[in-house]
Amino acid sequence: MTRYRQPGLVLTDHRFSVPLDHADPEGERIEVYGREAVASDQAGADLPWLVYLEGGPGFGARRFIGRQAWLGRAVQEFRVLLLDQRGTGHSTPANRQTLPLRGTPRQQADHLAHFRADSIVKDCELIRRRLTGGARWTVLGQSFGGFCAVHYLSTAPEGLQTVLITGGLPSLHHDADAVYRAAFPRMRRKAEAHYARYPQDVERARRIAAHLVERPVSLPNGGLLTAPSFQSLGSLLGGGEGTHQLHLLLEDAFVPTAEGPALSDAFLENVQYLLSHAGHPLYAVLHEAIYAQGQGPTAWAADRVRAEFPGFDAERTLTGDAPLLFTGETVHPWHFETDPALRPLRETAHLLAERADWAPLYDPARLAANEVPVAAAVYHDDLYVDTAHSLETARAIRGLRTWVTDEFEHDGVRAGGPRVLDRLLALARGEG
Repeated sequence: MTRYRQPGLVLTDHRFSVPLDHADPEGERIEVYGREAVASDQAGADLPWLVYLEGGPGFGARRFIGRQAWLGRAVQEFRVLLLDQRGTGHSTPANRQTLPLRGTPRQQADHLAHFRADSIVKDCELIRRRLTGGARWTVLGQSFGGFCAVHYLSTAPEGLQTVLITGGLPSLHHDADAVYRAAFPRMRRKAEAHYARYPQDVERARRIAAHLVERPVSLPNGGLLTAPSFQSLGSLLGGGEGTHQLHLLLEDAFVPTAEGPALSDAFLENVQYLLSHAGHPLYAVLHEAIYAQGQGPTAWAADRVRAEFPGFDAERTLTGDAPLLFTGETVHPWHFETDPALRPLRETAHLLAERADWAPLYDPARLAANEVPVAAAVYHDDLYVDTAHSLETARAIRGLRTWVTDEFEHDGVRAGGPRVLDRLLALARGEG
């Protein structure tokens, strides 16, 4: 273990050896990393543990500096473990550089089948017993981390003291197709709200899309910016400041050149940063697998369902005068053509999309008999997780208390910080 300090905190790096396949505990093992954070003035105290599960899939736990955001509130009463879920951060990262070590695309796909919520929760249970001596702990799950928390309630509630979920109550029954049929109308609403705030962006977005339909543009990292990949910048609209960030991105997209107007280097650099999966490739590779529960292959659900919503077709839009619609929270086969971080994983991703033997993730009967205190923040029109699906799940989990709010977007636990965590703790304790 390595121990060091930041303002107001003592931090300790932990590395745990866990089975790749928990059904084969004597088989191959991988390493999972977690960063312990405790208030400096309580470093030696016997505090209860809180484990944080980041959103995603594919993102390591946020790297805080000192007592930022909700962490400052959490360390007032908890010893916090910021867990990099398997395949992310420092936890045996899975990406275009490491996955070829597994062998063929088929072998890579079989390997990644062990990187869903079920395996993550089993990792948590091994880690909990090692850190707490068997005591229960509190889970804080953001977005996909909330999906993991609901699986935790379904399979190992004996390890849980309290569960806190922010923007991450999954559907217990809906398949990936249903998830995306609910998502595209939300994307339309978010785009329409953006244009209502910034009407000048209607023409700007159409001009950029028309330019890209005529001639896609190479990005500095070797990626390709096409009209559909430009539309996927709508993922910004799921965050509290996202509409403003998108507006600032669009306002100076073009510069004059000797060959005529061109997309500026500065614009392309910013777009590259926003679109690249280099830091989180599992977000794309495993995205639809998080919805798969014994209902057959996902078969590129978002791409198939998008065809049911012709308003998202950029070329068709440009033949008329309608605003260009943005997308977000969808992964398509073309991502594995346009993004150099994903191109080497193209065949692996296709094999995962064809996989039909995904196990169910949730146990409705066990959730209906739940005895663990659970509180969940549900955002009124969340771009990433359908509000109606979340509330349906909230009703199915015995004793779960919800806070439905339009004060925050999907990133509320970051934007609201201590206040969001305070509210959820009060709800879970029956105080709110």
